[in-house]
Amino acid sequence: MSLQHQALKSITPDWPAPHYVKAYSSTRAGGYSKGSYQGFNLSLRSGDDPATVALNRQLLCESLKLPAEPYWIDQVHGIDVIACVKNQTVQPKADGSYTDQSNIVCEVLTADCLPILLCATDQPFVMALHAGWRGLAAGIIAQGVAKSPSSPDKLLAWMGPGIGKTAYEVGDDVKNIFITADPLSEEYFAPHLAPNKWLLDTAGIARMQLARAGVRHISGGQYCTYSDPESFYSYRRDGAQSGRMISLIWLDLPSKA
Repeated sequence: MSLQHQALKSITPDWPAPHYVKAYSSTRAGGYSKGSYQGFNLSLRSGDDPATVALNRQLLCESLKLPAEPYWIDQVHGIDVIACVKNQTVQPKADGSYTDQSNIVCEVLTADCLPILLCATDQPFVMALHAGWRGLAAGIIAQGVAKSPSSPDKLLAWMGPGIGKTAYEVGDDVKNIFITADPLSEEYFAPHLAPNKWLLDTAGIARMQLARAGVRHISGGQYCTYSDPESFYSYRRDGAQSGRMISLIWLDLPSKA
């Protein structure tokens, strides 16, 4: 296996986070993966060669100077948001994680679903959420915000790369699930060309839900995974043999004397 790779390109959230909050979202640029996974695939569940993914994960830790291996979670499109525990030995099933401790790296893997990073401005606290349509419809944002020790108005939220509102076609079944849970969601479904098909604005729904939960500062959401194959993986565009990007957040607090 060739150990050559191109330079990585990551996205830094555009938010006024405290200086001790570190956050990034990866792109597919760089890395060791080949074929349909070409680039920086970080998922062991995508069908990519595990040894290659391990190299990509090592490169991630080295290039971003991570203080520890990310706190890997087994994402199941649910709404469980868990506290990170040091020295994790079992990968828990969850779709979000949070911590108030230094040098624990919260992460989510995505390839169309919306990654949402949150931090508090009044005390050390960070969170990462995996917000696919199922999680959004079921209430993962409210679940996550409720876990914060800070009041919602002290939280910042940033939405990373996800499938955009001009590309995400869904059927009546998905629309009905959202509207049944929240009639105001209908605003974020635009009629599409085919009968009973709609374009879903997941970032728009996420903004609405964050605001309703009391989060006032919301940024990001402008990157469309589907429409930018050079920068992002997309499950909807590329099918099952699609890689995954990662969104990370952690606290880099001063050491206690």
